[in-house]
Order: sequence, then C-alpha cells, then structure tokens
Amino acid sequence: MSAPAAKVSKKEVNSNHDGADETSEKEQQEAIEHIDEVQNEIDRLNEQASEEILKVEQKYNKLRQPFFQKRSELIAKIPNFWVTTFVNHPQVSALLGEEDEEALHYLTRVEVTEFEDIKSGYRIDFYFDENPYFENKVLSKEFHLNESGDPSSKSTEIKWKAGKDLTKRSSQTQNKASRKRQHEEPESFFTWFTDHSDAGADELGEVIKDDIWPNPLQYYLVPDMEDEEAEGEEEDDEEEEGLEDIDEEGDEDEVEGSEDDDDDEEGEEAEV
Repeated sequence: MSAPAAKVSKKEVNSNHDGADETSEKEQQEAIEHIDEVQNEIDRLNEQASEEILKVEQKYNKLRQPFFQKRSELIAKIPNFWVTTFVNHPQVSALLGEEDEEALHYLTRVEVTEFEDIKSGYRIDFYFDENPYFENKVLSKEFHLNESGDPSSKSTEIKWKAGKDLTKRSSQTQNKASRKRQHEEPESFFTWFTDHSDAGADELGEVIKDDIWPNPLQYYLVPDMEDEEAEGEEEDDEEEEGLEDIDEEGDEDEVEGSEDDDDDEEGEEAEV
C-alpha cells in the first residue's frame, strides 16, 4: 500500500510544480510588458531632455559669438598664431609636411561656425593672406547631417598657382620615398579639403571644432611651457653643481688642514 501512495504524492508534486511554472511565466511576461512601458517613458523623457539641451546650446552658442569675435581680433595681433597652434597640436602636426607649414604661415584667421540649429552641422573657415601657393582668400569645409542623419561634407575648390599644388607634390614625394625605402612624409594637410569619403568620421574637423577652437591658446603656449620647464631643470642642475663645488672645496680644506697638522708635528719632533 505504501508504494502506490508514494506514486500519487509524486504526481501531485509534479502537477503543483507545473502550475508554479505557468504562474511564473505569466508573471515574467507581465513584468516584461511593464518594463517596456517604463522604458517608453524613459525614452520620452530622454527625447524631451535632448530638445531642452539643444535649446540651451543654441542660446549659449549665440552668447559666445561676441567673445569669439573679440578673441579673433586679439589673435590677429600675434604673428603666426594659427600655424604655431597647429604645429603644437599632436594630432594636427602629424598631418603637416614642411611645405604645409610654409603655406600655413599665411593663415591669419580660423573660424568655426555651428549652424543655427546646431545638430545639422558646422563650417570651418580658414582666412589667408596673399601667398605663393593658391589664389583663394578663404578656404572652407562644411559638414552636414540630413534629416535621416546621414553625414556629408563639401569644401572650397583650391585654386592652386602653377606648380604649387601641395596635394600632388605630396603624392609624388611619397612615391619617390617608397621606391627609395625612405621615411614617407604625411599626406598634405590640404588634401583634407578634397577628402569627402567619410564625413561622419572626419577626425581633423572634429579636432579643430571640439578641441582647438574652444581654446587655441593652450596649444599656442606649449613651447613657452616647455621652455619654463627646461629653465627649471637647468636651475636645478646649477644648484646641484654649486653643492658639488662646495663639497669639493670642503674636501680640499680638510686635506690642507691635515697637511698643516703634519708639519706642526714634524716641527715639534725637531725641537725635541
């Protein structure tokens, strides 16, 4: 009798377990539906926050403009400000060949302008004095995002003077260097104006807009900071040398003192 009773108990346990599984699955499904509802509310708030943040950015972008203008006027008083800034920037300097630097010595002003709605893109303008390389007074590159979020870019066509096209010269230099197995110079900085292959990942444009433009002075002053550090190291070295000289003089005095003592002892022995 005990065996059949045990079997009945096992069936009851299994049926109860199956019922618990069904209840658990139902509760899980309900929880998932509620999570989805909550997530929709979070997404709605995120969209609202983005709209509010955009309005704040637009407001302060307008407030910054007079200060950018004043800064540009002050920068114009400093010769070679922008070429120095670019040369001192680690990422930009890697793109500069010797002739690029020569051409950028004629660069007088850089301006970054975000479009009024900000999210649709921005433009970078480079203003040049009369120079031996190209006819343009201004070179610009624009970055756009269309309504679907696809990026694109366009730029000024550079009107190179005869024999001065740095983008072609760069490719010729690289070909010669590769044949001779020499160090290859970087592509010309100015090829950036003609490169529209991946506007969504334009590193140079992003570096200028997000890193250099907010505070170019920090990169212009890099050499001065290095000079100050070097001067500090030289002063430390001079102090150490001074201490060594003092130690040496002290050692010499001790030697002379010991010689005088020896002479005195010899004199005493002679008198005896």
